[in-house]
Amino acid sequence: MIEILTSHALNTIQDLGRIGARRFGVSTSGVMDPVALAAGNALLGNDADAASIEVQTFPFRVRFHADIAFALTGADFDATLAGSTVPPWWCTRARAGDILTLGFPRHGARAYLTFEGGIDLPPVLGSRSTHIRAGFGGLDGRALREGDIVPVSGMQREAAGRFDFGAEPPDVAIAGMNSSEDGVLRVRVMRAGEYDLFSDAMQAAFWSTTWKISVQSDRGGYRLTGAELTLPAPVEMRSHGVVAGVVQVPPAGEPIIQMSDANTAGGYPKIAAVIQADLWRLGQARPGSLIVFSEVDYREAVAAMTPINDYIAGLRASAELYRAL
Repeated sequence: MIEILTSHALNTIQDLGRIGARRFGVSTSGVMDPVALAAGNALLGNDADAASIEVQTFPFRVRFHADIAFALTGADFDATLAGSTVPPWWCTRARAGDILTLGFPRHGARAYLTFEGGIDLPPVLGSRSTHIRAGFGGLDGRALREGDIVPVSGMQREAAGRFDFGAEPPDVAIAGMNSSEDGVLRVRVMRAGEYDLFSDAMQAAFWSTTWKISVQSDRGGYRLTGAELTLPAPVEMRSHGVVAGVVQVPPAGEPIIQMSDANTAGGYPKIAAVIQADLWRLGQARPGSLIVFSEVDYREAVAAMTPINDYIAGLRASAELYRAL
């Protein structure tokens, strides 16, 4: 078991989310950075969907009640285990009684603490992800708090293989992935269904504006400031299905990017959709971060996942080899 010693608001248990439940009005939820989760699970030899702790408010401290391996991925942050430094993007083994402390990130917004065997809580609709607004999943459907005990599957089995090794983060390991220039994150999008409802001037503003992620942003969506994308006349639309990555434009004109806890339906016009290959990078963007959009087509969007999938596959293969030495 893991005991939570220090946790502030919004730290939750998450996996890859509730795939296939949106038709019932249930948000997917899941981690904001699925690449970090996949990497942590690959380092430990877990199933790809094993649940972890998503930490987005710091500092965060846990005590281990038994020997177990764990991995740290996601943001670039300082961490100590029993007083010794643990690098980011690293896996190692804790001993019973050890205390792990995660400090404030230097870069990025969310850290992922993944355990050998995964977190052992009952799935709800096929996922252990916490959805705070709905009040289910994870640990009693809420954020973690001091005194919580989190069961971990790996503590029920014998230690397997070697640990104490790490990996390059994807923005370093994947060529061309670090597309942030002068502190501005470049995000690839495709045009969405209502793009042509916007005037040429509004379309040009969407592409040319350097947008800021507002402090009024969370796991449900990122509200952007920087320009107002107004329509020539108000458009009333029936609610329709939306997914993470969709960029909607409310009547006030400030776009909203739907994120992991996005609603399953909405009626605001959609101007664009962030491609899957860039959603994890948005998941690591803090409020106040600057972004610009660049357009890709469907084939480019699909092809953009290839280096990410190759990165995870290569990391898993290398980790399995190392543990077997």
